[in-house]
Amino acid sequence: MFARKIRVEYEDHGQRLACPLKWLDNFSMRNFTNATVFDDTLPLTDGVMEIGTKVPLDQLKAAMEDWFRRKGYLSKESGIALTEMRG
Repeated sequence: MFARKIRVEYEDHGQRLACPLKWLDNFSMRNFTNATVFDDTLPLTDGVMEIGTKVPLDQLKAAMEDWFRRKGYLSKESGIALTEMRG
């Protein structure tokens, strides 16, 4: 549907794991920021999203980390990694 596919992983005790689809859905369904730049996000499966060409990865990463921490999915020490998938 969207032009770019990204891998979304979180860090847990030194390991990178795929973000559960539940987390990605929760982030994509939220409607509290008026940040329309994130409207073009579509969770596909654990650890994979499609996003539009105008979605800035650095802002998406920061917003997802903030939301995941507020929901209690991530600890203060943990973070996420976004990687654009090719092909």
